[in-house]
Parts: sequence; C-alpha cells; structure tokens
Amino acid sequence: MLSLKNIGKRFGSLTALDDVAFRVDAGEVVGLVGDNGAGKSTCVKIISGMFQPGSGHIEFDGKPRVWASPHEALAAGIETVYQDVGLASHLSVDANIFLGREMKRPGILGRLGFLDNAGMRAAAEVDTRRIGIRLPDLGASVGDLSGGQRQAVAIARSISWARKVLILDEPTNHLGVVEVEEVLRLIRRVRDHGVAVVLVSHTLPHVMAITDRIVVLRLGRVAAQRITRETTTAEIVHDIMGASEAEITAHTR
Repeated sequence: MLSLKNIGKRFGSLTALDDVAFRVDAGEVVGLVGDNGAGKSTCVKIISGMFQPGSGHIEFDGKPRVWASPHEALAAGIETVYQDVGLASHLSVDANIFLGREMKRPGILGRLGFLDNAGMRAAAEVDTRRIGIRLPDLGASVGDLSGGQRQAVAIARSISWARKVLILDEPTNHLGVVEVEEVLRLIRRVRDHGVAVVLVSHTLPHVMAITDRIVVLRLGRVAAQRITRETTTAEIVHDIMGASEAEITAHTR
C-alpha cells in the first residue's frame, strides 16, 4: 500500500533522513521507532504531504506519488493522528469527526452554508459502530471526555476518512492502562478492515503488542527492520541505541 524508496531530507546542513526505505502493506501495523532526533517526525511529515522529500520518492497503492500538500495526501486516503490529537474541545463528538469536512444541507440552505447536523450525526454513528468505538453520547462535548475517549474520537475521525493508510503518532501517550487497551483494540480493528497502519511510539511494550513489523530509525537511517513475533524488546533497544544486548541487560539490572 505504501513504500518509501530511498527517502532523503536535509534542513540546511542537518541530514534528517538518509536513504530511508520501508513498506507498509494493507491490513498491517508497522511500528516506526527510534530515539529523539532519529527522523520519525520528518518521515511522518513526508508521508502525510507536509514535507517534500529531498531525494527518493513515495509509492502509494503501487504508483509513484508526489504530494504537493497534506490535502492531496488526505484526498488519496492517508490520515494522520498527531500527538496533540487536534480536537476542538468545545464541539461535540460528531462535529469533531466531520471537522473541516462538514456536510451541508441539501438545496439552497446548503448553498447558504447551513450544516446537515442530523446527517453528520447519523454518519458518525455508523462509523463508530463499524469500528467498535464505544462512546456514551456522540452529542457530548469532547472537553468532557476522558483522555482515552478523546484519543478514540481522534482515531474515529481519521478512520472515517482513512481509506488506505492511517498514521498514529504516540497514540497511547499519557493514557491509563484501561485507556491504552482501548486504543490498542481500535488499532487492531482498523488493521482488520484492511487499512495500512504506521504506529510511531516510544512505548516499546505497546509496539510489541500491536505491530506486525518494526522499523527502527537511528540518526536518520534505517538501523533495522524486524518481524515483531521473531524479535525481543532487548533487540529493538539494541537497534535504537546501537548498544550490545549484554550492555543493555547490565544497564537494566
């Protein structure tokens, strides 16, 4: 579904990405991990159309593509949930799901800018039910929800529009145990609907629990690519840090 082909990106004298290549298949969760400054955020911004690669290219759904803007990536079916969630706390759940893509009422009222609130509520109910999101009331203000529920709304909004690829940037950050399990459950449901998922996270237990493969970035390069069920947390930490497994074991005692 998505392939990065020898992607490079520089900011002045700083090399953010150097010859980065990996793929994400439909119905697969790929973890993108690395220390701060490894290049994860730059990679996500190139996939989502915020940045242009300095070298290399992206193949999307089997074809070379260049995103002139995030809007083009969105239109193609790539959605991104960033760390700060990006919800409007004063608006309802269904209004947030359609935020920026509101449905207009038919006829002259729509041309005058009147919104189809009933239509958006019905569509939001279908989408949340389809992926198994449990929320008390779609008309509730997002500001009144728990952290896990707000994250679920952000994921629901992206799933509603992500026909091909979903990028999740630290989706379990600052959540409690129960809320984390809910978010991981949602990611599994998204994967089972055939969407390709890129999970960016520093929390390795969550990465190990949910991903099919893991791509490790270090200093802007791909340090390793591993099948999750065939690796260990210690090996991933070794890839991230460049330290030996014995050194990691000694350090964690």
